[in-house]
Amino acid sequence: VQLQASGGGLVQAGGSLKLSCAASGRTFSRYVMGWFRQAPGKERVFVASRWRSGTTYYSDSVKGRFTISRDDAKNTVYLQMDSLKPEDTALYYCAAGSGLIFSTQYRVKSYDYWGQGTQVTVSS
Repeated sequence: VQLQASGGGLVQAGGSLKLSCAASGRTFSRYVMGWFRQAPGKERVFVASRWRSGTTYYSDSVKGRFTISRDDAKNTVYLQMDSLKPEDTALYYCAAGSGLIFSTQYRVKSYDYWGQGTQVTVSS
């Protein structure tokens, strides 16, 4: 699976952005899809995931502001980001993983494939 993330940009605090992650391959639907982010000088951290069942999970820092969705017909996963804050500034990565269990979905190493990242900058 190859992943291509897009949609990042510069936005003012309180604004919105929608990230997209297009996947190649016919087996997209079998994967758990996740979004992670990495701020300068910090580790890559979990943001959100969406399972094949439709169940979603979010980090506490984005819960209620971000929404992850997927369109299996288009092999694409999205991250709608609303009420953006300066602390949301980071490089955002999409990822695909198989064989995940609930407790491991937050770990970078649990995911098999990664996109190249798209920069999100939120100005105050």
